Amino acid sequence: MLQLSRAFSGLSVDNLDKARTFYGDVLGLKVKSNPMDLLELDTEDNSPIIIYPKFNHTPATFTVLNFPVDDIEEAVGESERGISFEKYTGSISTDEKGICRSEHGPDIAWIRDPAGNILSVLAE
Repeated sequence: MLQLSRAFSGLSVDNLDKARTFYGDVLGLKVKSNPMDLLELDTEDNSPIIIYPKFNHTPATFTVLNFPVDDIEEAVGESERGISFEKYTGSISTDEKGICRSEHGPDIAWIRDPAGNILSVLAE
């Protein structure tokens, strides 16, 4: 029965107004309020992603949302829009642009939303 369900994802934030600005204005996604006064992100050919306020929100320590892109260089180049890419060293390391390049998977870069949740853009 669940395999027929149209599943959707959700994540918490500590401030819906900041989330609306970040996801809508900075990332350029379609953001709308739903009847429960939660945010919905609409991305092409997917179920909406629900963003809900949580008074004791703790940012996830893992990637909660992934955005596959055709051109990761172009996506990372959008940092002039106020997007700051994470820099990592160690077992996962990124270059000066914030892109992790690996022969074992896609090129990927990470950002944080205003609530501290980790998002990624990755090459398709």
